[in-house]
Amino acid sequence: MARRRRMRAALRGKAPGLSVERSLWVEGHGVVVGMDEVGKGAWAGPLTVCAVMPDRTRRIMGVRDSKMLNEAEREALYDRVTAWAEAWGVGHATNDECDDLGMSDAQRLAARRALDDLGVAPDRVLLDGRWDFVGGGIAQTIVGGDATSLSIAAASVVAKVTRDRLMREADDLFPGYGFAEGKGYPNPAHRSALMEWGATSFHRRSWSFMDGLPDVGEPRRRPAGTHPQLFN
Repeated sequence: MARRRRMRAALRGKAPGLSVERSLWVEGHGVVVGMDEVGKGAWAGPLTVCAVMPDRTRRIMGVRDSKMLNEAEREALYDRVTAWAEAWGVGHATNDECDDLGMSDAQRLAARRALDDLGVAPDRVLLDGRWDFVGGGIAQTIVGGDATSLSIAAASVVAKVTRDRLMREADDLFPGYGFAEGKGYPNPAHRSALMEWGATSFHRRSWSFMDGLPDVGEPRRRPAGTHPQLFN
């Protein structure tokens, strides 16, 4: 039997737990969900949100906030997290929706889609940070939640792996922009490609990085607030 690879020393002793989730279960909130997003600062690709309903009866080891893990570690965790979760769902806001709605409403839309994909109505949703992008009076925000709440950390891993896979697929459609490596975030290779070829239809083309690009590629889009209302 193959032995599990030992955890890197930097990750030991930093495991998130279910203390917040357990307190909510005790209060009678049966369906508690952790939620996290990825892709907010990217110049290309979707904004992705994941919701995870943890299994209160089984343990899972090795889950950390996705930012603490390397790509191989996240990929190795993905199947374990999705098999462990009672339910999980992912929602995206496309790059065009990010342009049309603005990032705040795009994140709300992706969160709504993630909860729809979850397939069960949550009693409470745990969010990392201070901003409630779920609404409806069911969210609980936790500063540093992705490091302390197991359900939020699990959601961060699934969201990151799901979006990274989409960006690797996009690299085949739009070669030269480094989407497989940079995942649509700004880096020297991405900037260089934009200056040579302009933006693609996969870029968020209302953003300020479009300023000063050569007159090639896809045209700039109008910023949020200048489109017909798409989000209610």
